[in-house]
Amino acid sequence: MSKARLEAFSDGVIAILITIMVLELRPPHGADSAALRALASEFFTYVLSFVFLGIYWNNHHHLLHAATRIDGAVMWANLHLLFWLSLTPFVAGWMGATDFAPLPTAMYGVILLLSGVAYYILVRAILRIEGPRSALAKAIGRDAKGKISPALYAAAIPIAFLSPWSAFGIYVLVAMMWLVPDRRLESAMGR
Repeated sequence: MSKARLEAFSDGVIAILITIMVLELRPPHGADSAALRALASEFFTYVLSFVFLGIYWNNHHHLLHAATRIDGAVMWANLHLLFWLSLTPFVAGWMGATDFAPLPTAMYGVILLLSGVAYYILVRAILRIEGPRSALAKAIGRDAKGKISPALYAAAIPIAFLSPWSAFGIYVLVAMMWLVPDRRLESAMGR
């Protein structure tokens, strides 16, 4: 399989996940602002999950574009990532429907953590092929954001049982961290 085909498959899966999430949003039953406010937690969860999936889609695109080749281990690592991402609509819906109850909010963090770990595994599988002196390895460097994010998710999981909104705030913080454009892979692609 070519890396272009792997990227196209992954793009399709992520697009389906976003579609599933938006189809789960139901219009309010009333015509006033109170009816809309009743759906606030579901909407905020959708927005955050959309942003996370968008971040993964963007970084995945840049990662595969910068890679020169893939192998079976990369394909399995990619499928592993897609598995954890595919659980996003479920936990997002659960967290939103329960107005950020502790267990669903913690489970949302578990899925974010496992998605981050899976992405790390995918990066390492690609770097194993590319080599430690490749342009991609140099572009990724020490990957501070990639190491800080799982630590924040891991911290947010137990915090969710004490203060679900604080855990949600940590999830938003990580998303904001990743929304800042990271030019490392783009510059590696230009070389």
